[in-house]
Amino acid sequence: PPDQPLASSVQSRRLHPPWPSLPSLLSKSEREFPNSSSPQASSSFFQTAIKVLYYSTSIIKTMNLSAAFTVLFVASASAFAPANTAGRTSTRVFSNANQNPFGNAKSLEYVGGMDKENDKNYGRLADKLNEADIERRKIKEEADRRERAAEIRREERLAKIEFMNNMPENQPAGTVDEFMFKEGVQDQLDKLDHDLVGLLAVKKRVKEIAALLVLDKMRRKLGFETSVPSLHMSFTGAPGTGKTTVAVRMGQVLAKMGYARRGHVVLATRDDLVGQYVGHTAPKTKEMIKKAMGGVLLVDEAYYLYNAANDRDYGQESIEILLNVMENNQDDLVVAVAGYKDRMDKFFSYIPGMMSRIGNHIDFPNYTADELVKIAGVMSRDLEYDIDGPAFDTFKAYIEERMKLPFFSNARTVRNAMDRARMNSAIRTFEKFAINGENGGMCSVADLKNISSEDFQVLLDDILYADVDKRIFS
Repeated sequence: PPDQPLASSVQSRRLHPPWPSLPSLLSKSEREFPNSSSPQASSSFFQTAIKVLYYSTSIIKTMNLSAAFTVLFVASASAFAPANTAGRTSTRVFSNANQNPFGNAKSLEYVGGMDKENDKNYGRLADKLNEADIERRKIKEEADRRERAAEIRREERLAKIEFMNNMPENQPAGTVDEFMFKEGVQDQLDKLDHDLVGLLAVKKRVKEIAALLVLDKMRRKLGFETSVPSLHMSFTGAPGTGKTTVAVRMGQVLAKMGYARRGHVVLATRDDLVGQYVGHTAPKTKEMIKKAMGGVLLVDEAYYLYNAANDRDYGQESIEILLNVMENNQDDLVVAVAGYKDRMDKFFSYIPGMMSRIGNHIDFPNYTADELVKIAGVMSRDLEYDIDGPAFDTFKAYIEERMKLPFFSNARTVRNAMDRARMNSAIRTFEKFAINGENGGMCSVADLKNISSEDFQVLLDDILYADVDKRIFS
């Protein structure tokens, strides 16, 4: 009423509200919607909306609009609040701990450390960005390094051109003898003359190669353009003609001139290069090449590497590896092939690539009887034995007879004959002083160093008086 104070009016409305109480309306809605307490209805948006609308309609009937909106907001908050499901039984679909309605299949979510195949594809973003930055920096540094190297080469070439243009024609380059003696090349050539008897054509070719290397080094010192010459060699000749000895000397000459790091010689045959089954040849060949790097690889009887009658022979693989190394590593490895002249020519006809890669073909002729006698003198000198004149005559007669028999091996036959002569000398000296007791059993230095004609006569008699089928063993 207008005459009643506002405060008392509000208070009377609080104490005696004209609208139904909230709990009574909620209980009424529960009676009219009995299934609203189920978990499905509690979580359903439509059931909640029905509750809110029903309650709001009841309020609007008895209160003004502002009060209705207030109650609407409170009811909405209560309806959408998480329901208390304690004590309620879950449905069958969500009865287990795994709430995945599609079963217990493996989750697509990545868990670090459990999937080793994909672990490398995951990581921290900062780490990935850092790695990418490092890669970019490496690429840039490599590009800068190449550019700087190219710039240095350009500067060196310009400096070289300027030096060559300003160099007078009478610029002293040094004498050939100075290079020959300073580098030790002359010493190696002298040893070749000292150790090898005869073989004048071979020695001449070795000296020609040495001359090329010496002059090439003199040109390099002045700044001229130089290139490593093809030093691969082919040695053809009979056994015992000095092929291995010449290869050793060539390796030492190359080392002295700076064309070989070590100058050693590695001797290889088919057994050292070719395997017995698939996949075995390449490792064996590469292992021998690795041992010979910096020196000379001498392949003795190289024609056995290729078997024309067998297309599946593994020697072809070894030859291909050797050809590749001869082409790409000629500045650090010299390959020398050796064997009989006729067989090597046939081998080159089958492998033309080998023929074209070898620039030095040296043929070793057979020794004469006089040269073989001189070789025996060199061997006796190295072993500190003394051979008198009659003994050399007897030895020459033995060599002439032995050369008529098959399987003659030049210097190797001489070496075998010298070993037998030393044994005959030892037997003779032992019987003379130890068994017969001459001079009280005391022998002199001359007795220990002497190889007499009698010692060689035993060899000659074995050829002259032995059976025909046994003479080759004399």
